[in-house]
Amino acid sequence: MRVFIDDYDLSWATAWDITRATVAYTNHTLMPEALERWPVGLLERVVPRHLQLIYEINRRFLADAATVWRDDPERLKRVSIIQDGYETQVRMAHLAIVGSHSVNGVSKLHSELVQTRLVPEFYQLWPERFSNKTNGVTQRRWLLMANPGLASLLDATIGTGWATDLAQVGGLEKFADDPEFQRRFAAIKRANKERLARIVNRLAAVDFDPAAMFDIQAKRIHEYKRQLLMALGIVHQYLRLVDDGIEPPVPHMYILGGKAAPGYWAAKMLIKLINNLGEVINNDPKTRELIKVAFLPDYRVSLAEKIIPAADVSEQISTAGREASGTGNMKFAMNGALTLGTLDGANIEIRDAVGAENMFIFGLTAPEIEELTQKGAYRPRDYYETDPRLKRVLDELASDRFCPGEPGLFRWIRDVLLNRDDYFLMADFGSYIGAQADISNEYQHPEVWVRKAILNVARIGMFSSDRAVTEYAREIWRLSQF
Repeated sequence: MRVFIDDYDLSWATAWDITRATVAYTNHTLMPEALERWPVGLLERVVPRHLQLIYEINRRFLADAATVWRDDPERLKRVSIIQDGYETQVRMAHLAIVGSHSVNGVSKLHSELVQTRLVPEFYQLWPERFSNKTNGVTQRRWLLMANPGLASLLDATIGTGWATDLAQVGGLEKFADDPEFQRRFAAIKRANKERLARIVNRLAAVDFDPAAMFDIQAKRIHEYKRQLLMALGIVHQYLRLVDDGIEPPVPHMYILGGKAAPGYWAAKMLIKLINNLGEVINNDPKTRELIKVAFLPDYRVSLAEKIIPAADVSEQISTAGREASGTGNMKFAMNGALTLGTLDGANIEIRDAVGAENMFIFGLTAPEIEELTQKGAYRPRDYYETDPRLKRVLDELASDRFCPGEPGLFRWIRDVLLNRDDYFLMADFGSYIGAQADISNEYQHPEVWVRKAILNVARIGMFSSDRAVTEYAREIWRLSQF
């Protein structure tokens, strides 16, 4: 707008029409900390002309909106680009919506929540602007390059066309019950696990058994992604083994990786917790190689390319309604990992594609969490008082068992979960433990497990970024050559 008006002398109406036709807004998160709000005082000092334009855009927008909501000043306040208060701020997401011809989320559930929870008034104003464009990942990076063994098997079995048309992996489905194909598929997974075991030894000084189940969560560290829930499950498994003498049905090798924002204290403490769990569990002779834990530092693409092909289990366990889409869930399934996940983000569409019987779903749904939140009916302490497994895990974390040299280091975890639990770990703990038990039981049957892994690969075709880019090109940018 500034360039068109100040440099090219265009009228406001012409400049606005061109601008809005040029811009489309993809929302990537519902989390409030990522929906930026910039102080007006800062903008006045740094970009005063832009701020003038923002105020004019808002004035004209509110004038139009007032014709729809004539007697509803509160609604106009909610949609305003300028948020009044102790510190007047510019709502950048509102500016993006007003200034765009198209608004989309990045999974079916996320797009629905954008329309019904995040900006329902804007959806009421302009329903035709809103759509969904589910994320995708490129099979050329995350299968062809990252998993050359599996890529070669696909080439030999169904041809090479899948590298540019992922839908062709559907041809694998008829081989899911073929014993020879299963044997070759399993051998490739074993080789990838052996490679990752060497990396774990080098980076974390932990010896992993490639014959054990590799249970992996690798992603940005954030409370809503619930690395903590995985940690609670590990503590539960450890206590059952060393205190109760109950061995897990199969050996578990737990791997976590990810980075925390520099100022995000809780996320950095989760990394500390995982490392401390590994220090205690890996050095306890009572575990007898049945449980091991490793945190891999400096998570990055080149490391992910080694982690993802080796996974047996892919943990996608965010609080339902908080994850926009996820793409790690697609990368892991594309490489034959079975998803342990909530009905959140693209997990829902992965379930619909690969089949609910070929993954492990647990936990509250987004509508159930919304209902508990709206009613104020969630009391996390009730779960602590009624589930002795959960009580024992939290009490052990509050003790110094996993921080013998740093007394009280993890006591905050129990305090926070008992009194707030914004991400519903307490409510989902029992369901998560049940799903983990199902996974262990199923992993004891290799022919059943490998069949499900093959079907995950065979049915992942829609999650290519080629499909996603084509949808953006055709449906948002109206490019005829697509």
